[in-house]
This record gives sequence, structure tokens and C-alpha cells, in this order.
Amino acid sequence: MDAIDIKIIKSLQQNGRLSNQELADNVGLSPSPCLRRVRNLEKEGVLTGYTAIVDQDKYGLPLTVFVHIRLERHSEECIKSFENGIAKLDEVMECYLMTGNSDYLLHVVSRDLKTYEMFVREKISTIPGIAAIDSSFVYGRVKRKMTFPTL
Repeated sequence: MDAIDIKIIKSLQQNGRLSNQELADNVGLSPSPCLRRVRNLEKEGVLTGYTAIVDQDKYGLPLTVFVHIRLERHSEECIKSFENGIAKLDEVMECYLMTGNSDYLLHVVSRDLKTYEMFVREKISTIPGIAAIDSSFVYGRVKRKMTFPTL
């Protein structure tokens, strides 16, 4: 990637709905080479998709919870069972494999506290091999950034 590719990426992170002409104008290219670069970034897997950013509260899922999970064992079977179970849960927006006291960190969204409780009791707790679940509730967002820092 060169400086122009990085400009293209930043522009698309700021507004994924830019037309090719607008994108080309933003990065100082004519439309044809700009489109070739975008297609190449997609082909290389640098650009992996395009999506809309939705207001979580207005959508009806105002509760954000970060959930630390510790597994009973670190066997291949236990890890696969957990990861396969988590992959099926729509409430889990992100799942990270961690170092430290937790094995995984989940970013979960929910309608309210009661719905979250049902999610833990009926879905998370039914996944075999979990030793501990520790929930931290978000009561405010300080920063949300959708663009990477410049390299």
C-alpha cells in the first residue's frame, strides 16, 4: 500500500457511500485509476466490505455489555465448543481471544437488563466449558472512531 491507497481507505472509512468520482476527487486521481485501486484493495482483502453505521439506541438495543469469559479448560474441544457456540449468538457483536485473567472478551448488545439476563441464562450459560462469566455494563461512550490512524 502506498499513500494514495491509504487516502482511499481513510476516505471510504469516513464515508463508504462515496461515488467513485467523489472518491477520486478526494484522493487526487482520475476515476479509472481510482476504481482500479479500490478493486485491488478489495481483491487483496484490505477492504473487506461496506456497511451502514446504525444508531444502537434508535434501533432498540441501547444496552452495551462487555463480557469476560474464562474457560474451565484450554483443550481444543473446549475452545472449539465455545467459539462455535458464540458464533451462533446474534447478540454478540464481537468476540476477542484475550491474554490475562479472561480467555475471551465479548461485546454484547441488548434491549434491557432483563433481556440481557435471559441471554446469559439461556444462551451463554448453556455453552459447555465456561468457568466464569463477568459482565461490565457500559453507561456512556466517550469515544467511537471508525477510521484507523495514519500509518
